[in-house]
Amino acid sequence: MKRAIPVLVLTVAGLIPVWRYAPSTDTSSTTEVAEPASAPSTSSSGGASNQVVAGSTIKTEKGPVQVEVTFDGDKISSVRMLQQPNHPQTKAAVPKLIAETLTAQSADIDAVSGATITSEGYVESLQAAIDAKPASSSSSSSPSASAAASQVVAGSAVGTEKGTVQVEVTFEGDKIDAVRMLQQPNHPQTKAAVPKLIAETLEAQSSDIDAVSGATITSEGYVESLQAAIDAKG
Repeated sequence: MKRAIPVLVLTVAGLIPVWRYAPSTDTSSTTEVAEPASAPSTSSSGGASNQVVAGSTIKTEKGPVQVEVTFDGDKISSVRMLQQPNHPQTKAAVPKLIAETLTAQSADIDAVSGATITSEGYVESLQAAIDAKPASSSSSSSPSASAAASQVVAGSAVGTEKGTVQVEVTFEGDKIDAVRMLQQPNHPQTKAAVPKLIAETLEAQSSDIDAVSGATITSEGYVESLQAAIDAKG
């Protein structure tokens, strides 16, 4: 009988760890769910119909190229570079590509000489943004109402040492929608400066823009003709 007591004690002692480490009956788990990939971004800033869409990132020999397009309804109102190669040719080409896009209202634009690779990447990313744009709820609005709000005004012809400068401005309501050169000097500096001046005008929505380095005379003539068109707008 005395020997049975230690056996009983050892048996109970052996059960204690088993009872202490019994499996939990809680069947709940914390599964981490990955956030879904974001869709093309949209923005209501500046108007209920505005949409901001980023194009795909295009890898080129010079570096990645990616654009971000702002649509006002179905119209391309601005283009911004999210990524671009850090090359002088690219820096010179981008304002021209943007100006061409705003004029063409599509990706059907010409490559910039000396920056063909960047131009091709730009066009591909731009087209991806256009394709990814959600349908605009305002696309069914009457086109006649939009046309009625548009005005085309020619600025004064400004004589400069390099030649005559004259612009034509298209207004949509009070907004500068497009700028076209009616007359300009036939100089390389002018040809390089004009797209930059137009891009600055569309961004500033006024003639308060900086002169382009190397084309100061043309820039001053451009600003004077532009302001005359703004003043003459009905």
